[in-house]
This record gives sequence, structure tokens and C-alpha cells, in this order.
Amino acid sequence: MSGREVRYGYKASAEQFAPRELIDVSVAAEQAGFTSVAVSDHFQPWRHKTGHAPCSIAWLPALGEGTSTAMLGTSVLTPTLRYHPSVIAHAFATTACLNPGRVFLGIGSGEAMNENPAIGIEWPKFAERSGRLAEAVALIRRLWAEERVTFEGNYYRTVRATIYDRPPEPIPIYVAAGGPKAAQLVGRIADGFICTSGKAPDLYTRLLEAVAAGAEQAGRDVSEIDNMIEIKVSYDHDRAFAMRACEWWAALALRAEEKSGVEDPVEMERLADAAADRAHTRFIVSDDPDDVVARIAPYVELGFTNLVFHFPGEDQRRAIAQFSADVLPRLRARFSEPVAAV
Repeated sequence: MSGREVRYGYKASAEQFAPRELIDVSVAAEQAGFTSVAVSDHFQPWRHKTGHAPCSIAWLPALGEGTSTAMLGTSVLTPTLRYHPSVIAHAFATTACLNPGRVFLGIGSGEAMNENPAIGIEWPKFAERSGRLAEAVALIRRLWAEERVTFEGNYYRTVRATIYDRPPEPIPIYVAAGGPKAAQLVGRIADGFICTSGKAPDLYTRLLEAVAAGAEQAGRDVSEIDNMIEIKVSYDHDRAFAMRACEWWAALALRAEEKSGVEDPVEMERLADAAADRAHTRFIVSDDPDDVVARIAPYVELGFTNLVFHFPGEDQRRAIAQFSADVLPRLRARFSEPVAAV
């Protein structure tokens, strides 16, 4: 593959907005020129008082009825614990039948705050979570491709299972990874890779190297794996407004040791409020569109060509309007040619 066209998507933050409002702003994003909508899938949000958590598998088909061109998918959903992979295979097959050629499934190994409270389990170690994820992908793909599937895995079992309504085109599966071990799994099994911005720059090089290593182990061409990154941007003509907009998402700025073991949104909200002065550190915060483009460019130059923008503020229409008017045209001008895989 010689290169990929750079694409620009919108992150629908289900942790922050009620279902109908999230539909309305996602439709506005498509109308403003964003070519995909990726929705989070939380059972519990980061905040108890002001948070939301609509179910993505119910929400996505509704968004499909209000949009016509945008790719629709999750970033990310966990198909291994509170959802059985057969249920996810069934749900996404139906969504893809309703929206032909417009659906992707973005998955990850999960977060304790979303899985433990919902089904009352002890949080599995990384090796089990990774094993479950790989097995779930294998089962989901068989259910999308075959009839009367009998599956005997380490974690999941089906007996002559058939999904009767399946789309004619395969649904791409994207897998999220935040560390090299998980990224190697991406290279072995996934159609796409998902990560998030705002971390140490050398991490992204190591993640992409791990994806490539996993692909090589599996005898795959790494250039066929689509690299998606959620880029956290707070852009506004008023820089002070852009800074304040980040505060709702202060939980993202918490260090691992600060939030370790926290599964309760009430406690997470308390910790986040105490870290409000750090909230902006995970975002590109600016009132200068050229500055925003310059700070996005290194991700593209590394090989991320599927860019999904997460705007933090409560006024999503304001963020969408200003970003699409000021930043998107500059991005399209700078990255007008396909970008080669690195």
C-alpha cells in the first residue's frame, strides 16, 4: 500500500452527554465535514453528578438514521466481560445491515470501573484480558462469516450459533492499545489500531513498532492496518474559554497511582475535581489554528492517518463550528496527499 488518505472524525463523548444531545451534536459534526463518529462505551462515567453513559450498541443505529455518509463505530467497547462476544457480533451485524459500508467495531480489554460494578467480578490480570480479547475477535469473525458456529475456547463457547442478518462486507475490527504488549496483539489480529493523544511522544513510536512486530509475527503486512488516534483538542477563539473547557475531563490527567483501584464515579469525580488545574495537560489547548495544526502534524508524520477529534467542552456545537471553519481546512491543505505507512 503506497499510502493512506488522512481522515478527520469526531469523538462522541458518551461519558459527558445524554443520548439525544449526543445524537444531535454528532449529526452536526457530519454536516460540518467530519467523516466518522466514534462513540465511547461506558457503563459508568467519569463523573457521578454530571456524567452520562448511554449504551453504544443501542445508540449507534439511532445515529445511523440521522446521518448518511459518516463511518460509525465504537472507541472503544469491551466484548469480553459484561458483553459476550456473540452478543456484540449480533448487534454490530444488525447495525452494519442498517448502515452498509459505514460501520466499524472498536474494542479494547476494558476498564475495571465499567466491568466490575456491572457484573460483580474480580478484575482479571492483563494476560487473561488479552487472551479474552483475542478469543473474542476470533469468535466474532467466525460468527460474521459462517453458519452454525460451534466454538470451544478457553473463555467462550457457542453451539451451532448463526447470525441470520449479516452485512455483505466484513466489518473492520479496530483494537485499542496503550502499551507495547497490547500493541503487538493489534498487529496480530486487528484491521485497525486505536490509541489516544497527549502522552509521552516516544510512546507512540514504541506502540507503532510493537504493532509492526505483531504483524510480522502473524505474517501480515503492517501497512494494511489503519492507525487511528483520538486527538484531544480544546480550540477556541477565546483561549481562556478553551482552558476552562478541559476541566470536566480532569480525570484524564490523573496519574496511574492516583486512580488505581477506583471504580466508583463518585470517588473519581472527587479526585478529578482536585486535579482540575491539570485538566488541560492532556489536550492541545489553543486559540491559534496554525498552532493546532503544527501540534497535530507529528502524529500524522508518525503514520496516524485516521484522526478522531475529542473536544472537551459542554458547548460541542461551538467547538465543532470553530474547528471545522478554522482548523480542518488547514489540515486538509497540509495533508492533501496520501501518507505512507511508517
